[in-house]
Formats: sequence, C-alpha cells, structure tokens
Amino acid sequence: MPFKKLHPHIQEKLEYKEITTPTPFQSKSIPVIKSGANIYCTAAKDSGKTTTLILTTLQKLKCEAIGNAPRAVVLVENKERAMELYDAFLSYTRHTSLRVYVGYEQLHVDVQKSEIFMGIDIFISTPKSMNKLFLLNGVSISELKIFSIDDAEFLIHNLTYTALISITQSIKKCQFVLYSEKMHPKLERFKSYFMEYSKTINI
Repeated sequence: MPFKKLHPHIQEKLEYKEITTPTPFQSKSIPVIKSGANIYCTAAKDSGKTTTLILTTLQKLKCEAIGNAPRAVVLVENKERAMELYDAFLSYTRHTSLRVYVGYEQLHVDVQKSEIFMGIDIFISTPKSMNKLFLLNGVSISELKIFSIDDAEFLIHNLTYTALISITQSIKKCQFVLYSEKMHPKLERFKSYFMEYSKTINI
C-alpha cells in the first residue's frame, strides 16, 4: 500500500481527511515517483493526480523546511490554478515547517523576489512568471529536488513551452514529473531536453 510507506505526517493528514485507499493511479505512480525517476504520469481526470503531486512533493522534502532556496517547484497554467493548488498544499502542510509560495504574472516581479528571498520550500508558479524571475536572478534553482508540472497539456502552446525549456536548461540534478490526461507529441519532445531516461505511467 503506497500510503503506508509515506512520511508519518502525510499518513496522519490522509487519516484526518479520511483518505484510506489509494486510487489505481496512486498505487501505480507513488512508488515510481518515490524512486526518483523522471516520469510522465498520464491518467484521466479525477484519478488522483493532484493529490499524488502533493504527497510525493512532501515526501521528497521530508515534511520539513531546510535553507532558503526552493527545493520543489510546481508549474501550473495560470493564476487560478496556482491559487487552487496553493490552498490544496496548505491543507497538507499545516503543522509542518514547510513554506509554500505562489507566484504568477499579475504579481509584480520585485514583490515576488523579495518574498522568495525570505525563504521558501515549495514554489508554485506559471512558466512565464518563473522564467522572468529566473532571468532576473529572483529565484535560485541550486537546491531543487523535484520539479512537477500540473495538467501539462498547457505546455503545447509555444510561449509556455519556450519558457519551460529556458528554465530547465540550467537545472543540473532534479527529478521531473509531468502530469497530464493524455500524452501529446509536444510533451514527448521533452525527452530530448530534461526528461531523459523517463518512465511512463498510464492508467
């Protein structure tokens, strides 16, 4: 059972939320993500992808704050999705020292830079917003352990695709996990960039 092998804090939160049985997607994906491989996770809507993303991110960070630079990045399509995911993360990170931060295009880049400088663990952002920060030295990627992309279909649009390639070119050692409902040829192209030796989980 994947939930049994997760950090005690995560198990406690799942029990509180009365989530006792993993979905078929979670049973298949969580152990592989925990192994540290780069992974394409494709599954239908409501199969448990977002919860998997949250649980595996917290597991990777051992549910505790360390240093000031983000150790996990989650890219999303837009501000609305960023805020939704931020709230979802907070429901799991309460009573831990983990610091979750959300950034998006409408929030001035200087505000983001100063707030990130104070120290964060999990950074939720849109590709364009993160790329802008990255180019202005507003966010460090030196400590990144896991880089997840939520509902990755939005990356087939050229602007976000180019922004992601720009960000990932400078990341040396990190696990990448892409979540989507279907595999798109443009997503497969990432194998030539940062998704080398990736595995695919398809439910």
